[in-house]
Amino acid sequence: MDERLISANIAKLLERVRLAAEKSQRPPGDIRVLAVSKNHPAQAIRAAHGCGLDQFGESYLQEALAKMDQLGDLPLTWHFIGPIQANKTRPIAEHFAWVHSVDRGKIARRLSEQRPQGLPPLQVCLQVNISGEQSKSGISLDELPRLAQEVIGLPRLQLRGLMTIPAPSTDPVQQKAAFARLRLALDRLRELAPAADTLSMGMSDDLEAAIAEGSTVVRIGSGIFGSRNR
Repeated sequence: MDERLISANIAKLLERVRLAAEKSQRPPGDIRVLAVSKNHPAQAIRAAHGCGLDQFGESYLQEALAKMDQLGDLPLTWHFIGPIQANKTRPIAEHFAWVHSVDRGKIARRLSEQRPQGLPPLQVCLQVNISGEQSKSGISLDELPRLAQEVIGLPRLQLRGLMTIPAPSTDPVQQKAAFARLRLALDRLRELAPAADTLSMGMSDDLEAAIAEGSTVVRIGSGIFGSRNR
């Protein structure tokens, strides 16, 4: 791990976010950088925190819990962003502040039931399979209102918005079209959940298109840490 490279990558990333926000006539402060730290060691997270980042996304539970133990001295906010197995909901509910990948009522109910009373409600986004890919998790837009209604009724969850991972594309027009569908879905969702304010969309290769369509959280892994250590 090269701490100087992480620092340089973060500086470049923040400049990309600033320029994309300005182009879309949005305040750069409206867009949060979520550092996707899965498959990267605790010392890389420590280095990124030293450069000003405090939001970190993990997909693999045991790996995440180990890093939380190693980094307990830092004021970090942890986001779970991967697929959720029913037998993993308790530690997710106990250790994370955010979950971006809720796509089933069963998972939502278990997270609510298992969220400790001493913690604030778990902040959740519903994952939408915006491109309809068979290989990806997430609900369809048609299924969204039903799941949203269920989540709204759960006492230990707070529905904050939507997340998506669209089909890969190098065409900015196609990128923006997918993100625009999620933005419109959030507009409709606010009729049920007025406090929903989060669009978790955009990664290293398409963050400009996501910001243009209203992203409030960009999830960046390789653009911060370089290629993953598997």
